[in-house]
Amino acid sequence: MKNKLVAVLLPFLLLCAAALPAAGAVAPESIGGPGFSKVDAALDQAVQERRLVGAVLMAARDGKTVYARAVGFADRENATPMRLDTVFRLASTSKAFTAMAAAALISRGKLALDDPVSKVLPYFTPPLPDGGKAEIRIVHLLSHTAGLDYGFFQGADGPYRRAGVSDGLDLTPLTLEENLKRLASVPLLFTPGAQWRYSLATDVLGGVVAAVHGASLDVAVRELVCEPLGLESTAFFVSRDAVMPAKPYYNALPEPLPMRPLDQEVRMGVFSLHFSPDRAFHPEAFPSGGAGMLSTAADVLRLLEAIRNDGAPVAAPDVLREMKKPFTAPNAIAPGSAHALGWSVITDRARLFTPQANGTLGWGGVYGSMWFVDPQNKLSVVLLTNTTFEGTIGKAVLDVRNALYDVPVKPCRYPR
Repeated sequence: MKNKLVAVLLPFLLLCAAALPAAGAVAPESIGGPGFSKVDAALDQAVQERRLVGAVLMAARDGKTVYARAVGFADRENATPMRLDTVFRLASTSKAFTAMAAAALISRGKLALDDPVSKVLPYFTPPLPDGGKAEIRIVHLLSHTAGLDYGFFQGADGPYRRAGVSDGLDLTPLTLEENLKRLASVPLLFTPGAQWRYSLATDVLGGVVAAVHGASLDVAVRELVCEPLGLESTAFFVSRDAVMPAKPYYNALPEPLPMRPLDQEVRMGVFSLHFSPDRAFHPEAFPSGGAGMLSTAADVLRLLEAIRNDGAPVAAPDVLREMKKPFTAPNAIAPGSAHALGWSVITDRARLFTPQANGTLGWGGVYGSMWFVDPQNKLSVVLLTNTTFEGTIGKAVLDVRNALYDVPVKPCRYPR
């Protein structure tokens, strides 16, 4: 069976957007140089065509930051310009932080890739589709081969919705353990390891990390990842009085619309996602390892550099080298793209129509973020935007990527 996510995302990743009338923009805050004029143009065009409200792009080559630019608005209605230090909701870009926390525990001998999840979380034993016993291992969580799913893939009447499972984007009174117990009450889609399926596996991994480290997930990620890297603007929750993240928007015509603070429904093809941006201000909500973090582009770039440098100073080189290898079939996500342990990995750049080298790692988040690490070219890139879905799978992502590699983009139409 074709993976539903691929069916929706792949056409978006391979197509481009039609231009819209230009809108006003604010003066950019940036460092860089004339060699990045095409990158500047790609960002400017996305804002002028009202596909993105605002964005921050940072890139490092061989450990040196070579590009950093903020464009557009952090809050369009209040004319607040985007800044390099603007905090963003990361959604699934959070997964890289949770994966690195697990890598830190593996490096310390406190966790192993082949450990059964039930060894750490005895209550997490979802049955097979036929009711039989399944054994999910840590490696299955990291590779999204556990047999789990996301509720938004299943629709309003799906088993996850009936069980009251949170996807980690809504504001819910559930604790992490309560949500995982509800998840464990629903049968798996397939035997762990049999195939790839993007899912709540990283939320389960977050539960494992918290239990092994002996602290809540927010504390565990801070101690295992953020403190070693010196990340001061990364967290699961922020105080509204101290930090105001970029205001979130979602794509619409003629321009993106602001999200409601609670239960904003946004459709993506046949799927419907429910966002509650105010979740960021409620520490009583459970920390979602798959979707719940906030950060700045500079902090994310430091994490990416740690991944590129085989884990230092968070995890051991042998652990990260293993996590960067393809784990699934070479074309599990899309033609030319597999899943490694924590992120995707390019296996055939020609089939994926990308200038990135084979071995490039990456992912993104539905609030409007995208990142990749190209080890061959010693390049780490993060694009954080406040626009769903353009900043994750839209023309802006392709334009920025191609401009960084100086690859011309053929004009075509992107369905919005």
